[in-house]
Amino acid sequence: MSEVTALVTTAWLAEHLNDPNVQIVDASYFVAGGVAEAKRLYAEAHIPGAAFFNIDTFADTTKPKIHAFPTAAIFAEKAGKLGIGNQHHIVAYDRLGGTCAAARAWFMFRAFGHDNVSVLDGGFDKWSAEKRPLTTDVPTFAPESFQARAVPNQVLDKEHVLANISAQKFQVLDARSKGRFEGAEPEPRAGLKSGRIPASCNLPFTNLIDATTKTWKDPPALRQSFAASGVDLAKPLVTTCGSGVSACALAFGAYLAGKSDTVIYDGSWVEWGADGGLPVQTGPEAARDGKDTP
Repeated sequence: MSEVTALVTTAWLAEHLNDPNVQIVDASYFVAGGVAEAKRLYAEAHIPGAAFFNIDTFADTTKPKIHAFPTAAIFAEKAGKLGIGNQHHIVAYDRLGGTCAAARAWFMFRAFGHDNVSVLDGGFDKWSAEKRPLTTDVPTFAPESFQARAVPNQVLDKEHVLANISAQKFQVLDARSKGRFEGAEPEPRAGLKSGRIPASCNLPFTNLIDATTKTWKDPPALRQSFAASGVDLAKPLVTTCGSGVSACALAFGAYLAGKSDTVIYDGSWVEWGADGGLPVQTGPEAARDGKDTP
């Protein structure tokens, strides 16, 4: 998919609002409030025709990790129940400019072989600010048969990430805030240690969008952001975050910047920070000295 179709404007979506080949999904999610808060806001107002894309449902619920990456069979079943078929152009939006769960939806569709998926630039806030139509009507969809094909090497587990601390075969980039990355701020989820994966870099996902408009920065600015974080986009890259959601925003930003092979560590900090046997590093990133806390 080209850069142009990976990111669509509110004007484009307004022109295609009634296109039967376009399926809109509201993939909002909040770290404080989770899916419940997102569903409440969806009920209050959403873009006409949008289905609610519940990331806790599009998940392998047999695993302990919240919204664990699903199998192809699970993803196909859930997509089909939302009336999504392989003929559809999916447009995902959220209430964080597309940097959060909309990017997760984008990543997941591509990970299961469906490249015809876009993120709405500016998301719900830009659409609403432009006085474009909103509704409280929840659409019903006839079930579709969605064929999902798992694309290899999209998601890594903690064993590979742990081995990489010494092997350094790929770069690890963390989407959390600087305070959480350095261990200076507590984690919003109970029971997790503070800090980061040793030898990882930090690029808060909100740095990829304009603070005022919530629209994505242009490719040169995105490349500059990745470079400033210490990442070389010509080399293998694995992204991580709190629970595997905003890691996909970094993957999407890298895609817009010209890198199409970013992998995510889906377990992210909810897995790493809960495991007492895994090393954790704290303090300013520039002060990496190998003295990891147990």
